[in-house]
Amino acid sequence: MGRMPSAPPLPGELPDPTALPLVLGQSGEAISDLQQRLTKLGHACGGGDFDVETQAAVREFQSRRGLRQDGIVDTQSWSAIVEAGYHLGDRPLYRRRPMLRGDDVAELQHRLSQLGFDSGRIDGILGDDTVSALRDFQRNAGITVDGICGHRTLDELRRLTLRRDAGSLVSPLRERLLLATSGSRTLAGRHVGVGDAGGFASGAASMCRALESAGARALPLQHPDPSRRAAEANAASVDCVVDLRLRANTDECLVAYYRGFRYESLVSKQLAHLLHDELPAALELAPGGTSGMALPILRETRMPAVEIQLGSPALVVRRTSRLASTVVHCLESWISASWDWSSDDPQPHAQVVDQGPPTR
Repeated sequence: MGRMPSAPPLPGELPDPTALPLVLGQSGEAISDLQQRLTKLGHACGGGDFDVETQAAVREFQSRRGLRQDGIVDTQSWSAIVEAGYHLGDRPLYRRRPMLRGDDVAELQHRLSQLGFDSGRIDGILGDDTVSALRDFQRNAGITVDGICGHRTLDELRRLTLRRDAGSLVSPLRERLLLATSGSRTLAGRHVGVGDAGGFASGAASMCRALESAGARALPLQHPDPSRRAAEANAASVDCVVDLRLRANTDECLVAYYRGFRYESLVSKQLAHLLHDELPAALELAPGGTSGMALPILRETRMPAVEIQLGSPALVVRRTSRLASTVVHCLESWISASWDWSSDDPQPHAQVVDQGPPTR
């Protein structure tokens, strides 16, 4: 087994936590660092203070990365900016704690999946599934099996990887088959995580009751940190996650699913469309559409997940039972349909969804 490389240095990746969030009007080293990183990523912004040009660059980055477009650099946006600066080959990739994250990890996962090695969801997080797929690749390539993506492994990946637009990925097919084969065609016996982003405990409780009435097991996910809710769902190995979020100053219903790194969760997208087809009318909200996003609750869960963003909070709170019954109905339709999707030709459902930066 090859020698484990020392952990790559991470200087300057996060400013002093007390410096976050970075907002309009601020100045200092953290702002200069932010502007330099955004410029390298192709987002034009000036130097000096956090001005309107810098704010526009932040919003543009957030839009491209599936983050909330508020022009504020919080921990999530800063981490995403840092991750975007990594290219495959910049550093050795291996399993460590905390897990390595970045566009280089996502590119590794994409290449492995394209070659038929199941690296799990393409999320830019180097976990056990990615290491297992990497070891399988190394074994098949006849090189040292150490679970480390160093120069030799990278050379073999580059030599064997298909064209960007060729072939289908293992990851979307795996996600669809897991849903179809992990239970019956109904909600009976399914395990569903129900998240509350804060302030909507009554809605989450109503949904849990409705799920249990349909024969499912409901797991309340109530931690205010979305990463903690995702970790709880992963630890419990739930079949899917429905996260609820109330939004003030809007009357829309928007449903988000995971999308990022030239990959989207097609199973989650199917559920998002089903929910959006029914929820706005049931709750008398304006249809806000569906959106592929890279929010932690969507990116960090290992199972299909959606976030239902609901406007007019006072109205929605009065209609929690209607919300719960509609979501349960959509989940039942989604699970039933998954049995049909599993028999389809996977090729049309595994296309590259956007073009990332050129690989080195």
